[in-house]
Amino acid sequence: MLKKTHYLLFALFIALINSCSSTQIISSWRDPDKQIHSGDWKKVLVVALLRNETNRRRAEDEMVKYLHAKGITSYSYLGENFNPKNEEALRNKIKNDGFDAAITMRLIDVDKEKIYTPEQHYMYPVYYRDFSHYYYRSWGYYSTPGYYTITKKFIIETVIYSIPDDKIIWSGITETYDPDGVEKLTDEIACAIHKKMLAEGFVEK
Repeated sequence: MLKKTHYLLFALFIALINSCSSTQIISSWRDPDKQIHSGDWKKVLVVALLRNETNRRRAEDEMVKYLHAKGITSYSYLGENFNPKNEEALRNKIKNDGFDAAITMRLIDVDKEKIYTPEQHYMYPVYYRDFSHYYYRSWGYYSTPGYYTITKKFIIETVIYSIPDDKIIWSGITETYDPDGVEKLTDEIACAIHKKMLAEGFVEK
């Protein structure tokens, strides 16, 4: 009999009221033997694997906000002297310090798409001074030039680990178009993942 599943009060799962229309989940996996129940997890490590240190801290801070003092950012917990590449040391440290879960968010890629809007032609009547000119409509033309716009698509992988079980219990890949900053990106992903987990019965309603 599998032991009772833990619940992650994660930034991505709770009281989300923002729209997630620009974010889509393109793939996901869940442990079929797990279901998340409220209140079981007390200590959660939050990790944003972003190259830019400022964006990393912002993303982790945003995720921690929704954990109600149960989340701990990796940048404050591990410190500058800890070697994150030492897998065994990292595993032992997290277990010894009593973490129940870990959440990671990793930027896989940023796709840039150039979209061309062609020039537009419009017509309007040249003369309105009398009925005959208006009726036969001697039309003139004017136009706006074509132009390019760049759309950015952020591809993010989010993974949830059960620390006592030492395994992944949920993972998903999302695509977000033109997010307005790291905070908006985090909320967009949160909303999409929360809806997905509810739909698949992984999170209790």
